Amino acid sequence: MISANAAYWIMLTQALGYNNPKIKRLTELYEDIGSFFTAGENEWRLCGIFTVRDMEKLEKMNRRNADRVIDRCVQLGYSVLTIDDPAYPECLYHIYAPPAVLYVKGALPDLDNLLSVGIVGTRRASRFGVENSYKIAYALSKCDTVIVSGGALGVDCASHRGALAAGGVTVCVLGCGINSRYLRENEKMRDAITGKGAVISEYPPDTEPRGFHFPARNRIIAALSDGVLIIEAGERSGSLITADFALEMGKDVFALMGNNGPKTEGSNGRIKEGSAVPITDFMDILVYYSRADDSSGGDKVELEDIIFSDIEAVPVKKGENTAAKKNDKAFAKPQKKSDAVANKDNKKNTETPKPKHRNDVNLKGDAGIIYDYLSAEPVHIDKIADDLGLSVGRVLGILTLLEVQGLVLALQGRNYVLK
Repeated sequence: MISANAAYWIMLTQALGYNNPKIKRLTELYEDIGSFFTAGENEWRLCGIFTVRDMEKLEKMNRRNADRVIDRCVQLGYSVLTIDDPAYPECLYHIYAPPAVLYVKGALPDLDNLLSVGIVGTRRASRFGVENSYKIAYALSKCDTVIVSGGALGVDCASHRGALAAGGVTVCVLGCGINSRYLRENEKMRDAITGKGAVISEYPPDTEPRGFHFPARNRIIAALSDGVLIIEAGERSGSLITADFALEMGKDVFALMGNNGPKTEGSNGRIKEGSAVPITDFMDILVYYSRADDSSGGDKVELEDIIFSDIEAVPVKKGENTAAKKNDKAFAKPQKKSDAVANKDNKKNTETPKPKHRNDVNLKGDAGIIYDYLSAEPVHIDKIADDLGLSVGRVLGILTLLEVQGLVLALQGRNYVLK
């Protein structure tokens, strides 16, 4: 299925960028997006939502490029669902910056009328994390819950596989084009998902993954979920961005209680601060949504009956974890007493410095421009975008990436400062 106005919305996305709130504003101003294009440049200038740079980009829109994208989707058998299509999920439309276009492989379930849970966590999941992701997704799927995740290694992959093993429906939201060769390890899994669920993306089919795509992708996972469950998350895990988006959207956030360690600093921390509901198994979520007796066919879910052979096939990202590296310092050779006293005195005599730009940071392109622009004074995301001539979507993606890296801090009201 290709939405009637697909070419228009693809052209607008190519001009204004992804994750741009002005896209939604156009749907509020124009009953039919075709009338926006028919009105021409004078109307575009007078409608009051575009900057000078926006106008320059709008004037360069090319219908042929949009038609190439549509032809590619037809060739690959993908659907193109636009923001003005009646089938577009309402839960996605009502967020701050909904995607203008969703590229879909498979069948997108009715997420406005089904219970859906997003499951997120580290790519470097432990055995505990993998098993619980798989079990909880399996059990929730047996109870007619749609599982939403990001198709990554570790927790995401285990969650999708658990839902598939239960014969359930799962939605995989990618931070690249659906036809990208990203994570070949999960290619067969993604193909299996399209049998009963969907693999979706806001990016055209062959778009390669880029760092800022993934934080932006997380807003879609949060929007499509009634609640987001964090399985394992380190202190700077990208899954915490999904949780933040969920809270901002008024969604529920859960966190699996785990032993203290680098892989659970973030998830346990959310429980401690009260921003996540602690859970120990899937029943806690069903009870929360008053669905404890709604298991498939009225049968009780027996976790002992789950076959875990598929868990062995769950790919997990290898390599040293930065958080673990920090933790190792606790076992370093202790300081001499005189050195420890001197350090303590130095700390007493040092005032807390204001945040400032770090000299050891090497950021390129727009990320470097945005980082250099920020200071200790809060600034709103719209002002950043206007001052730098970038789309809000582009700025948000970079800011969330910088936040994960510990370089910026997000404040209330979409304001940002150096960290």
